[in-house]
Amino acid sequence: MMTVFGLAAASGIALADESFTLLPEVQVIGDRGRSLGVGATRLDDADIIARRASTSDTARLLTGVPGVSNYGAGGVSSLPVIRGLASDRLRTKVDGIDPVSACPNHMNPPLSYVDPTAVESVQVYPSVTPVSLGGDSIGGSIIVESAVHAFADPGERLTRGEVGAFYRSNGNSWGGNLAATAATDAFSLRYDAAYAQSDNYKAGGDFKTYAFTGRAGHTLAQDVVGSTAYEANNQAVTLGWKQDGHLLDFSYRYQHIPYEAYPNQRMDMTDNRNDQFNLGYTGELGWGTLKLRAYYQKTQHAMDFGDDKRFWYGPGKPPLGSGGNTAFNGTPCSPISGVRMVNGMPVGCAAGMPMETEAKNTGFSATAAIPLGAGHELRLGGDYQQYRLDDWWEPSGSGMWPYTFRNINDGKRDRYAVFGEWELSGDRWSHIVGLRYEAVAMDADPVHGYNRNDYPIRATPPSGMTDMGNQTRDAALFNARSRDRMDHNWDFAWIARFTPDATQDYELGVAQKTRSPNLYERYTWSTWQMAALMNNFVGDGNGYIGNLDLDPEVARTLSLTADWHDADRERWGVRLSPYYTYVEAYIDAVQWDSTRNAPRSVPVVDDFTVLKYVNQSAYLYGIDLSAHYLVASGTPVGDLTLQGIGSYTRGKNDDTGDNLYNIMPLYGKLALTQQRGPWRNTLEGEFVAGKEDVSRVRNEMQTAGYGLAHLRGSYERKTWRIEVGVENLFDRFYDLPLGGAYVGQGTTMTIPPEPNQPQWGTPVPGPGRSFYAAVNVTF
Repeated sequence: MMTVFGLAAASGIALADESFTLLPEVQVIGDRGRSLGVGATRLDDADIIARRASTSDTARLLTGVPGVSNYGAGGVSSLPVIRGLASDRLRTKVDGIDPVSACPNHMNPPLSYVDPTAVESVQVYPSVTPVSLGGDSIGGSIIVESAVHAFADPGERLTRGEVGAFYRSNGNSWGGNLAATAATDAFSLRYDAAYAQSDNYKAGGDFKTYAFTGRAGHTLAQDVVGSTAYEANNQAVTLGWKQDGHLLDFSYRYQHIPYEAYPNQRMDMTDNRNDQFNLGYTGELGWGTLKLRAYYQKTQHAMDFGDDKRFWYGPGKPPLGSGGNTAFNGTPCSPISGVRMVNGMPVGCAAGMPMETEAKNTGFSATAAIPLGAGHELRLGGDYQQYRLDDWWEPSGSGMWPYTFRNINDGKRDRYAVFGEWELSGDRWSHIVGLRYEAVAMDADPVHGYNRNDYPIRATPPSGMTDMGNQTRDAALFNARSRDRMDHNWDFAWIARFTPDATQDYELGVAQKTRSPNLYERYTWSTWQMAALMNNFVGDGNGYIGNLDLDPEVARTLSLTADWHDADRERWGVRLSPYYTYVEAYIDAVQWDSTRNAPRSVPVVDDFTVLKYVNQSAYLYGIDLSAHYLVASGTPVGDLTLQGIGSYTRGKNDDTGDNLYNIMPLYGKLALTQQRGPWRNTLEGEFVAGKEDVSRVRNEMQTAGYGLAHLRGSYERKTWRIEVGVENLFDRFYDLPLGGAYVGQGTTMTIPPEPNQPQWGTPVPGPGRSFYAAVNVTF
């Protein structure tokens, strides 16, 4: 620690007076949006660039924003949480697109579709969001923008680019990025590419007592967190054209993730291909500004058991069977077959469990901003989104035989939205008030399990046919119901800001926000334990069943923000934000008895189980704090700034009295930053309280409190920048409060009998110490 700060100080003194040559100016054109207000946060390129070196996960760029945390998932696919609400409960837009996760485990959430090196700015609205930026969500909004168009000066030509690379010691992670721009004064062309890969990371100590993985000859050390490896490729081409106040932009973005393993899911991503086409228009017209956008996204997603999880399954001894669920390692078997009787004993052979998803996401939006006089602006707009999804599991043998399991068959989810919003800005008071209406139409076709090739409508199987896992019963009950749903959702938001003088700002937010269930919440149908375990996007090791009778969630929120600071907003500042949200028809869950097809009369305790989504009522409240103070300026070692954030959230089910799942406990960060010339160095402490308020119905595990130290430094010249740092400086062991249950190795398809693994009771641990370095060169 002293070495890095001492070197920075000495070198900073020597270099402080060196002249710096600025790069040539270029015209940068893009939509930077309205005033954020005191309750929201904006991360610009300067805020983001220092965080890219330590992560390849775009969602983790937000960890320094008060009230924001992350559900643990894959290495590039964590799910952001804002004030206790996560995933589909948040509105996430990337370059104007509304991406949708196409996976029963949400392995490809919206922010995973863009690499951190491509992100130029992020806007975070923590709870009360203007209706023009909300819709189909009950939490905050995350607005991500990649690099905006750069144009040359009139009559000139512009060519520029950058190349970067990084290395992180924990997991032997490495990768790089490339960007190049060629432009005239009217036309701009940009290409971006990024690559990242990592092996499994290590925790700060042993956290398990076994080494087997379910694959003979492959073991993991007791401090290795299995199923945390990944590889990701991202490319994008962006075109821009401008003339006389009109801007036309088009981008094509392609992503390929050959593999991404998940320590808190029973399956791993074995392939993910995503194509995005995005066309936009912005015009400055005589009456105001018109923005139009159309997009198309196609996702092809595949899952199976990765290298750290058992691949061969089936009852009976080899070679006809794989050893059954009691075997620590699955033995390769042959032939691939369903379960049958041989010498009075059941045998069967399954090679993995392939799961496929294909989704198509088509959308259009239009917004008109109309000035109505000094300080007045009216915004009118509409959105349309058509989403189609198929989720099917090919037969692989044993109980998964002989036909294809239709998890969701031709799922449809269409959104139609209109909104109006008025903004009034005065000397001391400003207001944003808006109303939004959305119609959400959903439907799905009939389904069947592995045991049928037709779509049953009778709950009892034909004579002589068994109904393993109640697949025929469950499919017939689902098929016999009307499955088309139409939700009529209303949102309202009022944000009032008061600035009595140059040293204080206050904001009041009141909102009603509504979200319809997603396709997996409404249309997954099987109560069979094995199938239900594959439908889980919260990482708790349990299985989940959809519910055709779910209503939309309706949240009503009150938030306050007080922001005190010096008149220039440079020396000190304190921001305090309490909030309260009550949610009607909150989508929670109850434990489910598959045999009776009814809620469990006696709950499962301290073990994995199967649950069904149900509507209940819930409330959340808490407070966010952020502060900064310029400790010293112009000293021999440069400027010293102290920054801190803290957040507390509490979530309860108002019907059952249970705690809501995966609520981040009290946490805070405190950082001391030294800046001297081109040097910038930070020592950061991260402090998290124990998680004691856990969800009983999900058998959520408690985690202990911990404190971590991080050290990072950077040196920047006119054409290059280097970042170095150490995460978890003292190699502390800790469990991730939102990391979920560890099911990263072993017989993960089912809940195996002890002493086989995985068993309930092991949270996913966080990474141990990791050294990292990154370099970026512009030309």
